[in-house]
Amino acid sequence: MVPQNIQHNGGAWNKIEQDTRRYVLRAKGDVFVITGPVFTDGGPRIGTNGVKVPAYLYKLVYDATDKRAWAHWQENREGETVGRPISYQELVKRTGVEFLPKSALPH
Repeated sequence: MVPQNIQHNGGAWNKIEQDTRRYVLRAKGDVFVITGPVFTDGGPRIGTNGVKVPAYLYKLVYDATDKRAWAHWQENREGETVGRPISYQELVKRTGVEFLPKSALPH
């Protein structure tokens, strides 16, 4: 759980979550979903304890049957809309994190 812009959470992010649930329900096998925040240096903090607010949120979807992966990348702000998903490779580039083993992806 991270601080999220309320309009974004109820709008674009909610649509992404609903679309992901629908995909999982019709998939032919296991689907793994990894969701996380991306913080920036000097980003905003809230509350008396100075909780960091993420600049971006991502949702990685990996269909193990089809060996397909894609990610949603969203700025944590009011007015953000749902755009086309980015590739797994682009998510790795933006976050610096290899989420999946090489054997999980198509060659």
